[in-house]
Amino acid sequence: METLAQFGDGGPGPWILLFPVIWALVIGGGITLLRRTVWRSRRGPGRPTTVADNSPITVLGHRFASGEIDEDEYWRRLSVLDEQFGRTGKGGAA
Repeated sequence: METLAQFGDGGPGPWILLFPVIWALVIGGGITLLRRTVWRSRRGPGRPTTVADNSPITVLGHRFASGEIDEDEYWRRLSVLDEQFGRTGKGGAA
């Protein structure tokens, strides 16, 4: 009678290939679970708004993007705000 541990001439059978697949699924599932729960709170589109989102430079950028002010006015106001507040966050010089 053949068992799972002995196949044909006594060696492991093709079922042994299932172990790497099972481990890959376990590791992939763990990473997916962490990305959807723990790591999401640190970054991503679902992050809560912060004080920096209401900074004058950010408000100025929103006004320019919505078309309330033109490019010349944007750059004039940005230079004044850079002198007073400095840029913080991504892409800005401190």
